[in-house]
Amino acid sequence: MDDTIKQALIDIVDQSNYTDALIDLVSYSYDASAHKYRPEAAVWPTSSDQVSRILAMANRYRFPVIPRGAGTGLAGAAVPEHGGLVLDMCRMNKILDIRIADRLAVVQPGVIYADLQKALEPYGFFFPPDPASGNVCTLGGNVATNAGGIKGAKYGVTKDYVLGLEVVLPDGRIMPTGSKCMKSASGYDLTRLLIGSEGTLAVITEIVLKISPKPLAVKTSLAYFASLKEAGQAVTAIMNSGIIPSVLELLDENTIRVLREHADMNFPDITAILLVETDGYTETEASYQMEKVIKAFKKHNATQIRMAGTADEAEELWKARKSAGSVAASLGTNNLSEDVTVPISKIADLLTRISDIVRRYNLPFVVFGHAGDGNFHPKIMYNSYDPDQVERVHHAVDEIFKLTCELGGTLTGEHGIGLAKAPFMSLEHDPVTIDVMRNIKRLLDPKNILNPGKMAL
Repeated sequence: MDDTIKQALIDIVDQSNYTDALIDLVSYSYDASAHKYRPEAAVWPTSSDQVSRILAMANRYRFPVIPRGAGTGLAGAAVPEHGGLVLDMCRMNKILDIRIADRLAVVQPGVIYADLQKALEPYGFFFPPDPASGNVCTLGGNVATNAGGIKGAKYGVTKDYVLGLEVVLPDGRIMPTGSKCMKSASGYDLTRLLIGSEGTLAVITEIVLKISPKPLAVKTSLAYFASLKEAGQAVTAIMNSGIIPSVLELLDENTIRVLREHADMNFPDITAILLVETDGYTETEASYQMEKVIKAFKKHNATQIRMAGTADEAEELWKARKSAGSVAASLGTNNLSEDVTVPISKIADLLTRISDIVRRYNLPFVVFGHAGDGNFHPKIMYNSYDPDQVERVHHAVDEIFKLTCELGGTLTGEHGIGLAKAPFMSLEHDPVTIDVMRNIKRLLDPKNILNPGKMAL
């Protein structure tokens, strides 16, 4: 990227919204994954027109453009593998409209997830996907990765709430997709095509989101199990009981041991913990659902069941789940956090066999996650300065991905593919599917300027 291009970028966004300072470029060289590549410059656009002019120029001069939100991604999707320009969308951060009568909100991509929730709170509404990084992640990043979270079993993920988008195509054209209606069957669903595309097809500049009334009542319970099989059977029974819990989380034996030994949590010698929440618009509704959950716990031999009677007691039950990731991360210099997903009936097989795999490589690890939709997070701790440990962790992850796909699962439930899982796409997708994906990429981005190298495209 020569000085002429850099000056042209400054002319578009102003000097205050441009940087090629080393300290900034180092900051933009990584996200929350282990991948690191430094860009040549970064800009903070403040309008769709600026994004359009930048992409038109990038298309003309053929330099890479990497859209970026808050950099909380765990798969390297925002890492500039081929250098180029980072397009930091954080200054396009306005909530443009909240229309309660139409059950929608219109936002720019740099709006932080938690800020939208705060804006919806006075109306009694919320945006349900609830990613773990909700206090810092941006809605543009949520759409780009199809982010999910702990409420996925009942409320789904980001794609279930995006009604429409405004995007800028790689040649600079601005394109609206979808509508502001609750349903539409008009033409190809370009909105769904762009959700989860990780900035490889277009840059998101505006988002129309469906919002929901916030439940008024919540019930929380926790159960201990002596075997993964019984915990898995309880999950299946709950999900087939006629109710859908808002939260259904599982912690495996290794997670429990780590919490007991390193966080002084007083757990008995058990193999699995299930944490469940039900919600509704009345106490009766939430309680009725929880009764079904407790019945499933008992039927499948829960060794102990704890019910929260107050908000403080509920928070105490949540303590183990909220602490699992951070406590485990303290066991190693680095950690690798994955998010494989399998059919619910395969949960026990997945967890048992992941444990067998990682133990063979003699690395500290935990497995926890969203049992209600089969999405789990194997978290492996290692030292990135030890080549032997790095090799072992890579072999372990290879085997975990192969296992997941053998069980009919998917490489990612909510983190995305990015750089981390690009080499494994052929495990999940057949050659025809991958060819169609690449053809779509070539059609929209023939010069391959947008986020090149991601998703094996």
